[in-house]
Amino acid sequence: MSLEVVVAAALFAGVLFYAVLGGADFGSGFYDLTAGGSRSGARIRRQVDHSIGPVWEANHVWLIYVLVVWWTAFPSAYEPVMRTLIVPLFLAVGGIVLRGSAFAFRKYAESLALARFFGVVFAVSSVITPFFLGAVAGAIASGRVPAEGRGDLWASWLNPTSVIGGLVAIGTCAFLAGVFLVADATRGPDADLAASLRRRVLAVGIGTGAIVLAGLIPLHDDAPTLWYGLTHRALPLVIASAVLGAATLVLLWVRRPGVARVTAVGAVAAVVSGWGMGQYPWFLVDEITITDAAGATATLEALLVAVGLAAALVGPSLGYLLWTAQKWSAEDAH
Repeated sequence: MSLEVVVAAALFAGVLFYAVLGGADFGSGFYDLTAGGSRSGARIRRQVDHSIGPVWEANHVWLIYVLVVWWTAFPSAYEPVMRTLIVPLFLAVGGIVLRGSAFAFRKYAESLALARFFGVVFAVSSVITPFFLGAVAGAIASGRVPAEGRGDLWASWLNPTSVIGGLVAIGTCAFLAGVFLVADATRGPDADLAASLRRRVLAVGIGTGAIVLAGLIPLHDDAPTLWYGLTHRALPLVIASAVLGAATLVLLWVRRPGVARVTAVGAVAAVVSGWGMGQYPWFLVDEITITDAAGATATLEALLVAVGLAAALVGPSLGYLLWTAQKWSAEDAH
């Protein structure tokens, strides 16, 4: 395996972690948005705050990691993406900022009306942010980012593949977050809340599966390179995502949310990995390969050393944070 492919794999590992950890974070906003009125939705919103409160801000370290590795190791692919997809990227970053601010401010709002306002901002930005990130992935995967110059600022991400990518991102985030919310709620004393969330997540899972399957159809004509990759090299991952998604639904149905968390993470990881494998070896599909986009050898070697040090230092810290959050959640439930 060549050096540039190893670095690309390290970069994609960050994408996977952000999809799983950040996705579960973003997806919780879907349940906040659809919880209902101030009274009827209060229990779900409290559960959302309880579940993501200890770790919600730490997840964005993966986005920073991806961007830094990207522009350092593959600068010739970074620039055209930023030039062409500045609109959805700007909207995604704006959603991240608004979401974080609103999540913090609504806890200290001086009035119910202000708390409602911040709650709406948090919920809406939690949904639109993964859409725009998915749209960016769709634009790259459909070959709409030229290696030279700037692509169309609007048509590059307002197209079938980008819309599919955005909807799949919303659905997978909501499904993954829902499974974690159900598992967390099941440890608490409110059995009705856990049952209500379980029904919602089952519906979201079925809907997301339908979107993923239906979304494959227009890829044949709109993103032929990705379509070929998904139906050949990445086909085992596509099948694995379907099997793991179905297994998660079954486990939720039989009230095994703890185990369902594992299969849900596997399903989302398989979906994201399938996209990456589907467009390999292209970095910008039909425009520039991973090898062509790579920077100097010395830069890649130094970057791998930095990634290794970061993994050794930051990895255990994040793992301890997640373990502490789960332990705190279990003790708090009792």
